[in-house]
Amino acid sequence: MTTATADFTKRLDQTAEDTEALLAKLLSDTLLSDEIARPKRLMDAMRYSSLGGGKRLRPFLVVESSAVFGVPRDAALLAGAALECIHCYSLIHDDLPAMDNSDLRRGRPTLHKKTDDATAILAGDGLLTLAFDIVTRDEIHPDPTVRLLLTRALARASGIGGMVGGQILDLAGEGRFGDREPVDVARLQQMKTGALLRYGCIAGAILGQSTQQEYQALDDYGRALGEAFQIADDLLDVEGDAAALGKPAGADAALGKTTFVTQLGIDGAKQRVRDLLARADSALSIFGAKGDVLKAASRFVADRKS
Repeated sequence: MTTATADFTKRLDQTAEDTEALLAKLLSDTLLSDEIARPKRLMDAMRYSSLGGGKRLRPFLVVESSAVFGVPRDAALLAGAALECIHCYSLIHDDLPAMDNSDLRRGRPTLHKKTDDATAILAGDGLLTLAFDIVTRDEIHPDPTVRLLLTRALARASGIGGMVGGQILDLAGEGRFGDREPVDVARLQQMKTGALLRYGCIAGAILGQSTQQEYQALDDYGRALGEAFQIADDLLDVEGDAAALGKPAGADAALGKTTFVTQLGIDGAKQRVRDLLARADSALSIFGAKGDVLKAASRFVADRKS
């Protein structure tokens, strides 16, 4: 293992540990001002789907893109926790019978299998709204304009022009609403998967009050990373095994999804990942050595096994 890889792994693990602790605190039973009650069933469900699993890649991207600009780590972790709440809510809803109808997530029963559909829907709703509570907190940045920009960017990444819009395009491509609609895979995945990963990268630029050139560099990096992540995910669905993935392999094929692999073939998809890694490295070049951890992150995304 190279020094750069070891440093990346150490930092990824530390961010995962810190994010876990922060989420546990944010999802505790302690009431905040203006809250009336935190129902036990709801909180248990939110904790079940948010704690004890995942690599926390999205918070890691927030923390490391923020570190480029010297943003305080505690502030970046809060912004990362908000992003992780959005991600976890999306997984709960994606797993529902009306969506992907999945039984396993991270090697254990999905939330609606553990509880019921109604509890899962409300737990997802709770995580979604908690995310926007977190991202507006004063501790994230003293300047309310920065918090506003961060909040608006998160809403657009997770909403109609981002993740949610991408999900309905995905369902339309499966023929859920009548005839199967033609799928622009690159656009769909840029919305459904890539938008939140890109947000993790530009969040640091927003928190760090970067120059336009620096913002654009992290934007370009985030877009390349997001597409590489999705192609790697498509390859795992074809080549991976359920034990490593923590969910059934071959799910995309079973649903008749159009993916990068179905369009490009396995070899073509792998070449596309290599091209995207080169693009990601190029985008980070203006940061010099400060971008090395983010470069390692893109390789981790491309080489992951689960």
